[in-house]
Amino acid sequence: MPYDDFRSFLDTLDEHGQLLRITEEVAPEPDLGAAANAAPRLGDKAPALYFDNVTGFTDARIALNVHGSWANHALAMGLPPQTGIKDQVAEFIRRWEDFPVPPERRANPPWAENVLEGDDVDLFRVLPLFRLNDGDGGFYLDKAAVVSRDPADPDHFGKQNVGVYRMQVKGRAKLGLQPVPMHDIALHLAKAEENGEDLPVAIALGNEPVLSIVAATPMAYDQSEYEMAGALRGAPAPIATAPLTGLDVPWGSEVILEGVIEGRKREIEGPFGEFTGHYSGGRNMTVVRVDRIHHRTNPVFESLYLGMPWTEIDFLMAANTCVPIYQQLKEAFPEVQAVNAMYTHGLLAIISTKKRYGGFAKAVGMRAMTTPHGLGYVKTVIMVDEDVDPFNLPQVMWALSTKVNPAGDLVNIPNLPVLELDPGSQPAGITNKMIIDATTPVAPDDRGHYSQPVRDLPEAAAWLTKLQGMLAR
Repeated sequence: MPYDDFRSFLDTLDEHGQLLRITEEVAPEPDLGAAANAAPRLGDKAPALYFDNVTGFTDARIALNVHGSWANHALAMGLPPQTGIKDQVAEFIRRWEDFPVPPERRANPPWAENVLEGDDVDLFRVLPLFRLNDGDGGFYLDKAAVVSRDPADPDHFGKQNVGVYRMQVKGRAKLGLQPVPMHDIALHLAKAEENGEDLPVAIALGNEPVLSIVAATPMAYDQSEYEMAGALRGAPAPIATAPLTGLDVPWGSEVILEGVIEGRKREIEGPFGEFTGHYSGGRNMTVVRVDRIHHRTNPVFESLYLGMPWTEIDFLMAANTCVPIYQQLKEAFPEVQAVNAMYTHGLLAIISTKKRYGGFAKAVGMRAMTTPHGLGYVKTVIMVDEDVDPFNLPQVMWALSTKVNPAGDLVNIPNLPVLELDPGSQPAGITNKMIIDATTPVAPDDRGHYSQPVRDLPEAAAWLTKLQGMLAR
């Protein structure tokens, strides 16, 4: 059953023992960030964390690590909590085929219960803010869905973008926002600034769980995140109209901020501990002016920890990075069998494919680097045969160990684009990219001695089932 708001998902997590309520008094720093840092280390069934007794706040409700395990991610997708990542990716692919599912517009959104405008706009009054890592340059909103429209085509629903972008709180009504050049909001802003205009935005915090997944999914420019959310939910996504900007926002959000990205205005933002496991440093970034705040009574503040993988961000951006690259590759190369791009949002991708002829796997790897997401992220591609499971790292390591001859299987392509947050880029935003071809050579590529592979005994599969049944007794 799909969730229409954030709180109903928290209730489901609670029912499944996947929400850990911390009742003792904790300090906002370092306890909240440290707890969210530690939680994913509890394993595939790590719980979400809920705090409501935080020093210095009289009325705080804070949820962390909400998507931070495969069990929680499965529940967000309406799957049994024991569903593994490979099966979750397969289900994601199946539901992707149902796209688009038009959203359902609803009246009386919960976030309309309270409104602050004019001199009353104060982010510190509504949000219990804290730093996640000790080197962060300030407080951040890092799990909000930012909504914007294409100024040149504002009536095109598909070109309305819903994306997750980090935002530094810089004042009572002021945010710094980082629009990565490869992302849709950067295109929207560029068009607005060409016309000497600000870009209206609506920022939704505390959203139903599938919307958060979709907002972090690399989709085509004219594909609607709300229509994809409907496909993944199996039911239309509920939306409402933000009254000041007219933008379409999630119906069940905890908090909605409305305002504009101020055209041609930049200020220093950062540093921030990013999904790469490194601090990003300070850069000139855009400025958001918040003109109105809407919020539920007693809002729950959701934040997401980023740092050395794996943390919640890695679960949030796992399946939804694998599937778009898989779909885009499959269109050109039906031989592609599976894509595992869940490592650091696809900076590394492992792709299994059948082959038509010698050199084919390398061609697939180059295509992966030129998909919409691959342009900014896919830096290293490991190509493996169709009988190697990209999600089974021992199999991948075996392929790397036995199939790679550096003389012909490494392709180094210089001076390609990558997001500026990649700490290895030099200058920031430019990198060499590499394909490692760990597939078996086929004609006319005649190398190595691969004619006598060891195969599983025919009876091995039956014995595996038998042994699993004996262990389950």
